[in-house]
Amino acid sequence: MTSDEVYREILAQMPFIRGMTVSGGECTTYPEFLTQLLGKCKAAGLTTLLDSNGSLPFLEYPELLEVTDGVMLDIKAWNREDHIRVTGTDNGAVLKNMIYLAEKKKLYEVRTVVAPDLFDCEQTIRETAHALRPYLTFSSIRYKIISYRPMGVRKAYSHLTVPSAAFMQHLAETARSEGMKDIIII
Repeated sequence: MTSDEVYREILAQMPFIRGMTVSGGECTTYPEFLTQLLGKCKAAGLTTLLDSNGSLPFLEYPELLEVTDGVMLDIKAWNREDHIRVTGTDNGAVLKNMIYLAEKKKLYEVRTVVAPDLFDCEQTIRETAHALRPYLTFSSIRYKIISYRPMGVRKAYSHLTVPSAAFMQHLAETARSEGMKDIIII
């Protein structure tokens, strides 16, 4: 579909919605399309959010950021080696994007899926919150801490341990100790 075709579908829903969130797969694989679509949505008075894994260098797409109210960014793992093991790619771009988006007041939310057998979850939560601490004085950034659940996952991940409620609370307190105020546990 073209951006005009998608926008016509959105227009039909206008009486019922206040905003538009684009997710994927990875929606930022198509930055020019997103810029066109979100530009139309912004002009119509809708809020616009992107759900991203942080692989797109947002610095190189100022027009996209101009029509985006915020980005919900996945932080898969803080440690580079853990991130490579989990995703197959380095996390340098993700962490760079996190700071850039925070500086631009475009980082709406960071999210980490907590899978204790897979990576150092506590380090990821602590380091992410610590890195965002300087931006929390002028921007509200939510931290969504998501408990791993084995339903509907690839067979390779079906054996992982579901974190306890106590561990999830501990992680929320870890983020809080680094200055995060808006924390949601799922």
